[in-house]
Amino acid sequence: MNYLVFDLEMTGTEPGWHEIVQIGAAIYDENWEKKSSFLTNVYPENEESFSLPALEVHGLTLDILDEAPMLHEAIEAFENWAVTTVLGHKKWQEHQKPGALKRLVVCGQSVHYDINFLRFAYMDLKQPYPFSFKTIDLYQQAYFLFRLLRENGQPTSKGLSLGALSEYFGLQREGDMHNALEDAELTAACLKEVFNYLPKFKYDPA
Repeated sequence: MNYLVFDLEMTGTEPGWHEIVQIGAAIYDENWEKKSSFLTNVYPENEESFSLPALEVHGLTLDILDEAPMLHEAIEAFENWAVTTVLGHKKWQEHQKPGALKRLVVCGQSVHYDINFLRFAYMDLKQPYPFSFKTIDLYQQAYFLFRLLRENGQPTSKGLSLGALSEYFGLQREGDMHNALEDAELTAACLKEVFNYLPKFKYDPA
């Protein structure tokens, strides 16, 4: 099993109006060992969609994005990287792409929000969404983990944001600005910590 952990930076919060300006992702094996990572900026076609709150989060100005690839180029590069990582070689055939992408479990922090944005991007490109619908959401996983911990009198995180979870697990962001790849890798590190709790819980059918 391979986990695709990804994160997006956008010009705002509304799919269909706001756009993706950065894609960051990493692929992990079933033991949460990283196999490869990916990062690209994306030039937004709708420059009017830039919102100040989003800019304050990621700091990706139009000047910074000036030479970034367009959405269709970034999506193609993203897909090709994922297929190459899954298959383990670069000499794959186009007919192998759908199967390889469907083999990935898509993961993220509040992952369905990012998936929704990505699906709107594919709709804009008039292309079918190629990834699996098998997902793991860090937010949901952490929510249930902390419910179990509280029931057993254990301390839990102050919140369920990526920042709060990273702090709880002793992980740190390198800078103040969000970076899609760094957020994806932090998400994976948190998921690994969550999964490490599983052997500590015993099921009592009584």
